[in-house]
Amino acid sequence: MKYLSTRNKNLSASSSMCILEGLSKEGGLFFFDSIPSLDLNECLKMNYLELAIEVLKKFLTDFSEEEISACVHNAYDDSFDTEEITPIVKVKEDWILELFHGPTSAFKDVALQILPHLLTTSLKIQKSDQKILILTATSGDTGKAALEGFKDVENVKIMVFYPKDGVSEIQKKQMVTTKGNNCTVLGVDGNFDDCQKAVKQCFTDEDLINILSDHNTQFSSANSINVGRLLPQIVYYVKSYLDLVRRHEIEMNEKINVSVPTGNFGNILAGYIAKQMGVPIEKFICASNENNVLTEFIQTGIYNANRTFVKTNSPSMDIVVSSNLERLLYWLSQDDALTAQMMTSLKEKGQYEISSFMKEKLQKEFYASCVTQKETEEMIQKVYEEDHYLMDPHTAVAYKTLLDFKKENINSYKTIVCATASPYKFMDTVMKSIDSTSEDEFEMMERCEKLTNVKIPKNLKNLKNETVRHHKNISIDEIKEEVIRVVSHD
Repeated sequence: MKYLSTRNKNLSASSSMCILEGLSKEGGLFFFDSIPSLDLNECLKMNYLELAIEVLKKFLTDFSEEEISACVHNAYDDSFDTEEITPIVKVKEDWILELFHGPTSAFKDVALQILPHLLTTSLKIQKSDQKILILTATSGDTGKAALEGFKDVENVKIMVFYPKDGVSEIQKKQMVTTKGNNCTVLGVDGNFDDCQKAVKQCFTDEDLINILSDHNTQFSSANSINVGRLLPQIVYYVKSYLDLVRRHEIEMNEKINVSVPTGNFGNILAGYIAKQMGVPIEKFICASNENNVLTEFIQTGIYNANRTFVKTNSPSMDIVVSSNLERLLYWLSQDDALTAQMMTSLKEKGQYEISSFMKEKLQKEFYASCVTQKETEEMIQKVYEEDHYLMDPHTAVAYKTLLDFKKENINSYKTIVCATASPYKFMDTVMKSIDSTSEDEFEMMERCEKLTNVKIPKNLKNLKNETVRHHKNISIDEIKEEVIRVVSHD
């Protein structure tokens, strides 16, 4: 399989090269030249690990099956608190896909536990002796999941940039207490979009690339701009569909919907790829918070990032520029020049508009709605009181959007809602919703556990007492300087 740049399809790479490089050299994202199909009946017999191997070998065509198997087992054998990895739980007539059973209690773990193994294997495949510097912008969850995956990996350094006032207290404490000797965590005076833009600029900065080269080092990414982050996420969409078949909730080939809390568009794009592989998903319900740029785009065909950024109680979705949308635009248009033109327009004017033909294709696949902060809290309360199910604010956004979708009577298929984080990562919002409590977030954890009988995840239970190791905050303009400092410090 070839991977092509979304902005210049003459620039192609193998899967191992894509994983190592993260971004194409002109700033485009790598995407497949075609999407392979899956035999769902064969997959029905497989457990999560077997299914992961089956899906990944379709895309990682320069990896041997033995190499893929080793990556999968190293990632998932012992690091999740359930053998199912991503279990589903019934709430009323629909299903919650719990993606937060990994070591940092967020959905990013599913991909970021395996990405380090894919990356080190890619180095061997490419017969490279280069060191890797991973740059990662985070709106909260990617940061800790990446740090956990890459800490103390040989010949790899990782730098995480997070908006210092734009993550939950729990998310911040998870990141700044990281123990890995190869890890740098920096709070940034700005929002996630500022961090993401600066990181992308580093990848194409000739001065930085030359400095890295002098130190036998190359950039890579743990964000979903790296195709190695995207591929493992396809697996849980296939697995959750097959779980419904196994439980006789649906017949094989019966259609379902999927509701996904959406910020950077990577998670929902992985579901879209699963559909192209043969999973019968009828509608993707794109759930946004008050940063509703994606809702407006899907409804109007106009992407307009010229808007006031809102800090919400679902901070991992506080994103105005959704990077992975570029891959969908390229796939729908099959036109790299048009994609490059739209991305240039976004950079220079803050907006672009798609054709009526593309808009029709987009709206056939995607439904979109947005949810206010008050509605988010009300949904957490409603689902807890009625169904005794405790959800985090991002999951609540997706669940409320599903209810909006149902009111429009678009279809009556069963729906899977992606639960992207443990409620314990966002205690302030969760406890305010169910108990009107306002106190220290760590004290709220103990109170929440007693009140709900939902256990605190092991990785969060003693977090309050962990030593802060990363104290530094910087401006956006200092990111390049920090990158130079880290790469020069051998």
